[in-house]
Amino acid sequence: MAQVKVFGRRDVWAGRQREVSDLVHECVVKAWGLPEGKRFHRFLLLDADDLICPQRGDDYLIVEVVCFTGRSDEAKRALIREVFAKAPALGISTDDLELTIIEMPAVNWGIRGVPADELALPYKVEV
Repeated sequence: MAQVKVFGRRDVWAGRQREVSDLVHECVVKAWGLPEGKRFHRFLLLDADDLICPQRGDDYLIVEVVCFTGRSDEAKRALIREVFAKAPALGISTDDLELTIIEMPAVNWGIRGVPADELALPYKVEV
């Protein structure tokens, strides 16, 4: 399981959510083997006054991937490398992109009425 949260300025990223989502999802599928149809992305677009980071450009984008524990360090590195390699396709520099992977035990997630550690997933988490 993985959920993606994307933070950026509304005046820059509004209307481009699908483009960003497609790029990030392509990377998660390639690096972690998530099924193509497993996409849970949320966009939290902020007014310019609500995202204060003077050392970054207007197109600064923060991507958080929240997932079950179990991916190897190399799998996490692979995801980071994939996203940063594709960042220029969004027209942003790697200096204006940050990606954070936030892991938690599956027992901390409730899905379809049960703790996620009791689910049989159709894909591997330990990659």
